[in-house]
Amino acid sequence: MTAPTPSSAAPSGERPPPTNAPLIDSNPTLLAVPNVSEGRDDKTIDAIGQAFVAGGGRLLDIHRDRDHHRSVFTLAAPAGELAAAMLAGAQEAVDRIDLRDHHGVHPCVGALDVAPVIHVNLQTRGAACAEALVLGDELARQLELPVLLYGELADGRTRADIRRGGPDQLARRIQAGELVPDFGPRRPHRSAGATLVAARPPLVAFNLLLEPTVTHEQAREVARRVREGGPDGLPGVRAIGLWLERRSAAQVSFNVEDPKATPLGRVVQAVRAHVPIAEGELVGLAPQAAFEGFPPDLPLPGFDPARHLIENALA
Repeated sequence: MTAPTPSSAAPSGERPPPTNAPLIDSNPTLLAVPNVSEGRDDKTIDAIGQAFVAGGGRLLDIHRDRDHHRSVFTLAAPAGELAAAMLAGAQEAVDRIDLRDHHGVHPCVGALDVAPVIHVNLQTRGAACAEALVLGDELARQLELPVLLYGELADGRTRADIRRGGPDQLARRIQAGELVPDFGPRRPHRSAGATLVAARPPLVAFNLLLEPTVTHEQAREVARRVREGGPDGLPGVRAIGLWLERRSAAQVSFNVEDPKATPLGRVVQAVRAHVPIAEGELVGLAPQAAFEGFPPDLPLPGFDPARHLIENALA
């Protein structure tokens, strides 16, 4: 065996590092998906989006929904910088949105209703958790918002657990000590309510608009059947049946928490077993795996793989 040359020899007692050792990214890119309780005033929505950008975020998508009266922003920024971008947009939302005059079909408890930080792989999970905790602290200190954690950071507590009963019930439960904010005052903000914060992997928010012959009651029954725990339950699927007055149509709205285990094609198949579907709607971005086996005959208006698949948007 040829002895190593002096220039390649490792110091005594140390092994040379493998040449293919992965480099650790100390400043990985994270995503965030802030949901704000405004879906009808384009000036307000655009101002909030511009504030996220001014704060240092890269705005990948805005999904506006007049029926839900809600907009979903998708941002990207390096760890250590994302919380500042989120705070800038949150300030704009608090200044412009009064929850006391809010009427939409989507459950909500805050002007900035939910603010999850997203890790796209296990390597960035720790950075996302740290960023979410920094964000929660900043929202409380700078904007005087009560912040409640959910998901992994709160032993699995869900958004539905916190939102149950709406803003008035949330205020009562906080006052009674049934819920204690993780950051900030022990009372909702007068006009902006409270904010829910988490660190999580990507989930898919997805709506199915049903044919006009389907009633609200049928939509609610289908949601009950296909959500996790229902008779036809799909793992990791949350679902609610809604009636959209503007469209005079029923909708089933989903959060698919593990789109690899339950791709959207399975969701569509489960709903089609009970009621006819007019079209689908992706809210925000989704991983490519979510569309494995997606039925080609179901319209998906506005969907652009270049913009709406996470892998492409971050490329």
